[in-house]
Amino acid sequence: MPTRTHPSPSLLIERALSLQSAARSGRTEPLLRGKHFALVSERQDSDAAERFYRAATELGAQVARIRPSVAGLLDAADVENTARWLGRLYAAVECQDLPAERVEQIRAAAGIPVLDGLGSDGADSGAGETLGDDAEGRRYLLQARLISLFA
Repeated sequence: MPTRTHPSPSLLIERALSLQSAARSGRTEPLLRGKHFALVSERQDSDAAERFYRAATELGAQVARIRPSVAGLLDAADVENTARWLGRLYAAVECQDLPAERVEQIRAAAGIPVLDGLGSDGADSGAGETLGDDAEGRRYLLQARLISLFA
């Protein structure tokens, strides 16, 4: 998959503030309608999994919850085939609590954006001063990151 350029932190914060403002004024738009994401995590009830799920679905995306142990993503021999299927079915994959080498294997075979812990607490460091260091601010920054995948 071609390497995507990452938006600057200031652009992400600007998008997050715009999303926050729209939500507060009741003008939220389903900017990710028609997009289907896979959330690959063994712990589907974790805070990070819930944060990712909520951020994506609030913008209109569909999110399938997939346990790597069931989908054949823990065995290195099965990863390539499963990742190719993920690439055919989803616009992006969010991996949580997988080893970095496994995420790289998925990324290499899937041909779509494969994220590594985007819903985790540490993924939004540096924006706390502007957006607030609370769940709401982190959610809007996560949404800005998701939107930037397709901008």
